Amino acid sequence: MIYKVYYQESISQVPVRENTKTLFIKGDSAREVRIKIADRGYNVEFVQEVTGAFLEYEQQNEDFKVLEIE
Repeated sequence: MIYKVYYQESISQVPVRENTKTLFIKGDSAREVRIKIADRGYNVEFVQEVTGAFLEYEQQNEDFKVLEIE
């Protein structure tokens, strides 16, 4: 499954919509995705599974890249 992660670059940074970044990660669950990126120091706001039409829409973006972190 592919998950979209909304995050701030620093754990100490207050979530502000204009500064929110996103990335896509393969994983079996939202919990696994959070564990995979825990060492990066991100302030994770939300992890959302991306499927169906939503995934197709996201794939149209030229910056669409899926990270495969072990």
